[in-house]
Amino acid sequence: MIHIGRIIERELRRRRYSVKWLAAVLHCDRTNVYKLFRKNSIDTELLLRISEAMEHDFFRYYTDSLNEVGEEDPACDCDDCNTQDSPP
Repeated sequence: MIHIGRIIERELRRRRYSVKWLAAVLHCDRTNVYKLFRKNSIDTELLLRISEAMEHDFFRYYTDSLNEVGEEDPACDCDDCNTQDSPP
């Protein structure tokens, strides 16, 4: 399961951005940023704002997760999984 709050916190610290900086960008209090770090999921509009501010595609973690699900289940018979190497 993806814990987007932890991922955002890790990336924020990796880039050496401060919590104060992110709070200012999001127009919120620092305590709200710390609450954000504890969330498993967040609103997509907020995730987009964070992605743009930090110049990091946080949506990628979800799409990567979706791709892994398809790869891990070779018995899947959905159209998306069966389009590879299939004749039209």
